[in-house]
Amino acid sequence: MRARVVRSWSGVAAVGKHVDYVTHLERDVVPSLQRLQGFCGMRVLRQMVDGRHHFRVLTLWESLDSIRAFAGDAIERAVVPEAARAALSSFDRRVEHFDIVMCAEPIRGESQRELLDWASNAACDYLGAIDLSPIFPSQSALDGLRAFEEAVPEASEDPLAVLNLLDTVGSPATVACTGGRYFGFVVGGALPVTVAASWLATAWDQNAAFEVLSPVVTRLERVCEGWLIDLLGLPSGSAVGFVSGTSEANIAALAAARNHILKRAGWSVATQGLRGSPALRVVVGKEAHAAVGSALRIVGIGEEACERVATDDQGRMDPEALPRLDDRTIVILQAGHVDSGAFDPLRVVCERAREAGAWVHVEGAFGLWAACSPRHRDLVDGHDRADSWAVDAHKYLNVPYDSGFVICRDRAALLSAFRADAPYLHLSPSRDGSALTPTMSRRARVVEVWAAIKSLGRSGVADLVDRTCLLARHIAAGLRAAGFDVLNDVVLNQVLIGTDSNERTARVARYLQSEGTCWCSTTAWRGRTAIRISVISWATSREDADRTIQAFVAAASATRCGPHHEG
Repeated sequence: MRARVVRSWSGVAAVGKHVDYVTHLERDVVPSLQRLQGFCGMRVLRQMVDGRHHFRVLTLWESLDSIRAFAGDAIERAVVPEAARAALSSFDRRVEHFDIVMCAEPIRGESQRELLDWASNAACDYLGAIDLSPIFPSQSALDGLRAFEEAVPEASEDPLAVLNLLDTVGSPATVACTGGRYFGFVVGGALPVTVAASWLATAWDQNAAFEVLSPVVTRLERVCEGWLIDLLGLPSGSAVGFVSGTSEANIAALAAARNHILKRAGWSVATQGLRGSPALRVVVGKEAHAAVGSALRIVGIGEEACERVATDDQGRMDPEALPRLDDRTIVILQAGHVDSGAFDPLRVVCERAREAGAWVHVEGAFGLWAACSPRHRDLVDGHDRADSWAVDAHKYLNVPYDSGFVICRDRAALLSAFRADAPYLHLSPSRDGSALTPTMSRRARVVEVWAAIKSLGRSGVADLVDRTCLLARHIAAGLRAAGFDVLNDVVLNQVLIGTDSNERTARVARYLQSEGTCWCSTTAWRGRTAIRISVISWATSREDADRTIQAFVAAASATRCGPHHEG
């Protein structure tokens, strides 16, 4: 929309009431105006005269008809709510309207700085209040999202007004997953340095596809490739592709495995496709993450090719139930069960697979980061004997969404799956990031990865893993002492909580989710409804852990369904 009419009105605040008036405008007036079709913005001016606050309110509108939707047919009559009347000692009973005949914008550089400064201030205000906000948005905030539902704007709008709408309506309806008490869905927070790095990378607006498009991104990817292989204890020379997350990493790794195995059998996927190709086998645990099944379908390996291996009471693959392996087999292991945090027996299975010539892929979205911690490294014993790995950065490394890695021992296998060639691409003789991933045009997510590892260092990454695992055990111990059931062996950062009935557990979970102190998701575990606590954010403190324990106890009491309460 383009503003064509200015509506002008003035009032004088009563002594000591000017703050009340501004608060009324921010809390009541602005949100109601923003929901009106044809409203284009608002400017509030203030002048001190003889110690009194004189206000001039200018609202911008697309037309007089849009003003009538706000003020009624008598558009010259002022609309003054009771809250404004209480704060003002005098005010105009009528308003004036002016046609806008000319607008002059600042030069592009100044306008861009104004927008970026505004967004920076709004973001800082948002993050500064995150610990005081409910973890999940209120119903009124969710209802406010209706302000976004409109037809395609016919004309340009004031960029600041656009940002203000996004912040005013959008920010209250966000989930506070960057705070210290969000424990749902294994979602990490974003380290402050990575948020700042993301802002800078966005300003750079680099395409990470080829070196010729962004030498700095290519160099950072090369550096971080070496850092990640070192930190995760993986074979030297492995290739790292920077992808959106483990879902995409699984697809990339399984495509590389498929091509490599079929090439060894004398079949080229690149030239011959999959129709008529030799059959492949996939061996996977019965409790593999759902993303694994999705990835297998995408790379053309159907359910009939999968052999599901039995698991133990923690979700670990039972090595005694492993079928015979051969050189047409892809074995998929799990480093960090999404519910229990448990790890498949990596060394045992990898050694059997290596003897048979099978390919081993490790899905380690969050659990693979245990390799960075001397205290938890034993959990991934033998992981370096696999052939490919998938891991998230937006989980344990705590960078902004979205960010993950596909890592492949055989660089040529990964290149064969995705490398494209054409005269217009200007490929680099050293490294082009798109050749290692399913996508060409990519955002420069490596900038945030570099900032996280550079700022934390080896000891900081290890401490991030250790602290969250320690807090998970602290929460588990506190809830067990309070009478709740801890349903899993807390080996990493995942805690499963139950009560004496599924219905009661569900009621406690619903209470917690609506009360706002913390937010946890639910899952089904061994026939029981469980509350899943995923401690994975740098922002989670001991105080957050204690408040979470207290919130569970309060939820049990408030719902009259404590862990062992009858009636």
